[in-house]
Amino acid sequence: MFEYITHGTCCKKIFVQLKENTIEDVNFLGGCDGNLKAIRKLVLGKDAKEIIELLRGNECRNKGTSCADQLTYALEEALRANKI
Repeated sequence: MFEYITHGTCCKKIFVQLKENTIEDVNFLGGCDGNLKAIRKLVLGKDAKEIIELLRGNECRNKGTSCADQLTYALEEALRANKI
């Protein structure tokens, strides 16, 4: 499982598991539990590149980022680590 340290969000870490381009699992450490559970349900089984396009730039409370936005960076790094 790939571990990503977030920046600028209540969620401190994101854990991502990919199989090729498909998101097999994602978990968040910290943050808004209900919202992050919903994000998890929505992205499981989806293509990581599609989720990156869909969620990149999503902002929370004028922070310039959000947990969903940080997930896109976690997915990008996980894809690079898997060389996909």
